Amino acid sequence: MAPNEISSTTPEQSEPRTQFTDLLRSRRAELGESLAKVEGRSVDPLTGKGMKRGRIYRLEGGEKGGVTPPDFWELRALTEGYRLPIERLQDAAGAQFHGVEPLRVGTGEAVAYVRKLDRLPPDQRERLLHLIDSLVPPQSGEDH
Repeated sequence: MAPNEISSTTPEQSEPRTQFTDLLRSRRAELGESLAKVEGRSVDPLTGKGMKRGRIYRLEGGEKGGVTPPDFWELRALTEGYRLPIERLQDAAGAQFHGVEPLRVGTGEAVAYVRKLDRLPPDQRERLLHLIDSLVPPQSGEDH
């Protein structure tokens, strides 16, 4: 394994995780586009840095032996190239490279609430949790 290369497995798992590479491959197939076409669009809108076809090929799992996780600017570029929301790419990258399972909720509205929650001071988060508990009591086994 190369020095900067990260295995996509966790100690408790023997099969490699492929959520990110699978997402890229399936999305490009869905778009019916070549690597060259995706490469042409894969430009980070903030830095203007473009991704190279070889890097995109490796991120799609085109080479055996592991994939180096993408940098954040690369994720922004891939949102353009694959026409996907950055959250989908972040969730898939987190799952494949770090074993982090994305938050699964029923609606996009709930996701928006969760994303805003971290911006509240701790005392307001606690008050909000108590309010939610008063409206929807916790089920057995839940923390609150």
